Amino acid sequence: MSEPDLYQLIERIGNLLRTEVRKTGGSFGLQPVHLQALYYLSQCNRYSDTPAAVTDYLGTTKGTVSQSLQVLEKKGYIDKKTDTRDRRVQHLTVSERGQRVLMEILPPPVFREAASRVSERDHTEAVRLLTRLLTELQRSNRSKTFGVCNSCGFFRSDGQSHHCGLTQETLSDSDIEKICREHEPRGNGVTQ
Repeated sequence: MSEPDLYQLIERIGNLLRTEVRKTGGSFGLQPVHLQALYYLSQCNRYSDTPAAVTDYLGTTKGTVSQSLQVLEKKGYIDKKTDTRDRRVQHLTVSERGQRVLMEILPPPVFREAASRVSERDHTEAVRLLTRLLTELQRSNRSKTFGVCNSCGFFRSDGQSHHCGLTQETLSDSDIEKICREHEPRGNGVTQ
């Protein structure tokens, strides 16, 4: 398969998913960008739950993110909390109501149905290959990886406790399973 063929295939899958997200999100009064922000916030750790991190992750403007977050807050899908160390920073968390919406519509039901018809082996291989493609695209684009904490070059663990080599803070078991804005892939010049 050539690069244009692979691109066309991924683009078509993306278009179909965006159409489904638009349909299902619309029933909740949400646009795709609102759902992208909500989904991101459900996956990120405490270092990455700020409006600035949402902006970086979505690759959109501060204004778009600000308006999207206002919609999510007004609908009761997210909560804001001022940082205890820096009062200028707002931390965002997905409310129980927001979690229920996400569980109902993401991934879209049509995707769940299609994925259920793919073998576990093919699913695992697709995840591996698409992860590799994403990694290479991020390298080419020089963009932040927003990877899972425990795959980061800054991650430290002695088997019983975990901490971040960048912030020098202790990490919970929950923290290490979430994505982080400061993520650096191992072997990317970060010492372990």
